[in-house]
This record gives sequence, structure tokens and C-alpha cells, in this order.
Amino acid sequence: MSIIPGLVALHEHTVADADTAIALGSGDVPVLATPRIVAWAEAACVAALADSATDAETTTVGTSVHLDHVGACGVGSAVRVRAELAAHEGRVLHFAVTVDDASGRVLAKGELTRVIVYRGRFLGALPSA
Repeated sequence: MSIIPGLVALHEHTVADADTAIALGSGDVPVLATPRIVAWAEAACVAALADSATDAETTTVGTSVHLDHVGACGVGSAVRVRAELAAHEGRVLHFAVTVDDASGRVLAKGELTRVIVYRGRFLGALPSA
């Protein structure tokens, strides 16, 4: 595994009805929902690591999200999510995430942490249903 700070992924999305606060139950206005931003940010972090951080035995899991949702946008808006690996401390990976609209206006920014785990051990530790 080769994990080097500076790994980046960019994802572009167009806000759909299914991405709104109304649809996700996080509010009652038809704007991009914070939970959708978090999901898109996590996906960008995973994409940044896709070619270098894990192998068949390992994966990463999200452990911490600090996100400031500072701007609103509506259905049809183009949104870009950027995740950059800012630091790598053993198994812990820290990402800087920004979300902006087509004009470059910042909609959200923050830090996400993911941890490298062994798939088998991680799944084996789950409680039985």
C-alpha cells in the first residue's frame, strides 16, 4: 500500500430531488441536504484512495466527520466535491473536503477521518443479528 498525502478525488454532481433536505428527512426545504453532502464527501475520500491505500485484505471505514454546511443550493445546481488526503498517521487517514457550486461559491468544508481495517477482522467483530 502506498498512501501519500496529497491524493485527491473530484466528484461532480447535479442536485436532484432525491438529494434535498425534504427527500432525506433533514429539513423541509428543497435544497441540497447536509446528509447528501456527507455521503458525497465520503465517496470522494474513498475514490482518492482507490488506487493506492488498500488491497484485497484491507479497506477503510469512516470514523469522524466535521463538516460546516455554509451555503445552500437548489435542485438542478452543479456541485463539485473535492477530497484531499491531508495527513496519514499509521492506520488513520485525515481528509480535507470542500464542496462548491459552479460559480466556485463554497457550500461546505470540513475534515473527514477514515481508518484502515482488515476486512475479515472488521466484519468478524460485528454482533450477530
